[in-house]
This record gives sequence, C-alpha cells and structure tokens, in this order.
Amino acid sequence: MSTTAIAITYVGGPTAILEYAGLTIVTDPTFDPPGAYAEPGSTTLVKTTGPAIARVDLPSVDLVLLSHHSHRDNLDYEGLELIASGVPTLSTTQAASDLFGGSIVGLDSWEEHTIGDVTITALPALHGPAGSEPLVGPVTGFALQAPGQPNVYVSGDNASLPLVRQIVDHFGGFDIALLSAGAARVPGIDGQLTLTSADAAEAARILGATHVVGLHTEHWDHFSETRAQLERAFAGSARLIATPPGERVVLIAG
Repeated sequence: MSTTAIAITYVGGPTAILEYAGLTIVTDPTFDPPGAYAEPGSTTLVKTTGPAIARVDLPSVDLVLLSHHSHRDNLDYEGLELIASGVPTLSTTQAASDLFGGSIVGLDSWEEHTIGDVTITALPALHGPAGSEPLVGPVTGFALQAPGQPNVYVSGDNASLPLVRQIVDHFGGFDIALLSAGAARVPGIDGQLTLTSADAAEAARILGATHVVGLHTEHWDHFSETRAQLERAFAGSARLIATPPGERVVLIAG
C-alpha cells in the first residue's frame, strides 16, 4: 500500500516526529529542559527529562499537530517558539483563538484540512473522565489520510475508548496509531486524563492497528503508568513498536 516510507522519531513525553506522505510532522511540541510548571488551580506539572532532540536541531517541519494548548506537558515554551516560527499548526478552535497566531488553524471535530497530499481530520477526544471538560479544556485527536498511504490515528490526550469506537465507525480502522497513554493524573480530577496501558492495548485492538507508537508514558511525574507497563499490556503482540528516544524508526518501508 505505502508509496513512501513512514517513520517515527520519539522526542519525549507526547512529542514525536512523524514522516508521512512527504510531510515532516511534530506532535504536541515539548522541547524545554526539565522544570516545573504551575498550572491553573493547585496543580504543578514537573518535567523530569529533557527532549532527545532540541528544537533548534529539528529538521524542517511542515506541520504541527497540537492536541491542546492549555497544558505545558503538551505545549511548552520551546514548543510555542516552534509554532511562532510560522509552522502550520492544527489544533482546537480555542487554541487558535487564544494563541492568535496566523499559522494556527482551529478545527472542530470531523472538520478536514489538507496539506500537500495529506488530509487531516480533527477527531473527538475527551481529556479525562466525563465531566472534566470545564477543568481541562477542549482537546482533539487527528486522522491522517493520503493516496496510497495507510491511515494514521493520533490520539492526542484522549482517554475515552467509546470515542475510539466512534472514530473507527467513521473511518473503518487505522493501520498506524500514535497513542498517548501513561494514565496521567492530577489533583482535583478523579480519574486518569489519558489512556491507561490496558486501555491503549484495547484501543489498538479496536482500531485494528498493526503499528502502535506509545507516547506520553515518561519524562513527566504526573504520568502514573510507565513505558514498562505499556509494554506489558502489549505482551504477546507485535503491535507496539520500540521507539528509543531520538532514534528514527521506520514503521512501514517505502
């Protein structure tokens, strides 16, 4: 099916560089060194490890997929610098309104945007248990499609398996899935904000994905489940791809 190689380079946390259909795409850009971020309310997010690739060392970036802008573990100060450089960025309509950058396009769920040969569809997502939306704000996932290429699902900080099923009903499945797991937890919200390891394995099954990239499982101290737990959840399956930080991994050869 594939006409060009599809590759992933894991940077850290939720951040990866995806090469797809001629585009170089960065997910949820976080390139700051370790540090602490005071979030609204009483929450402080602590980054424990810096990026495997610095922002200044990135290749030319064609697109940023920003699941949401309100939390520093998904968009930090160096990430803001990347967006401010004029890289086309797709995110929520709230992000486009708040960041008011000319390169930011806000999309509602199921709305499409095309760059080159790639059609990107914004997908519904729930960043936590039902009812947490007023506390965490809007969030989106993404579907990537291109002629002759496999479909790609980018979950963003979605924690809802029912929404994954709804997305599959719409698209009919995905070959590649970038799943934010880690079961993130913060004070004041009773439940995880991202997929648990077991939920990520179930999401991969629902999606029919043969290539799964696990994100959001390390480098921040509010991730309550580890990469090792994610790997155990996928034990016996070849779906989960090993992605050492900073190493380019070919998912599907051209």
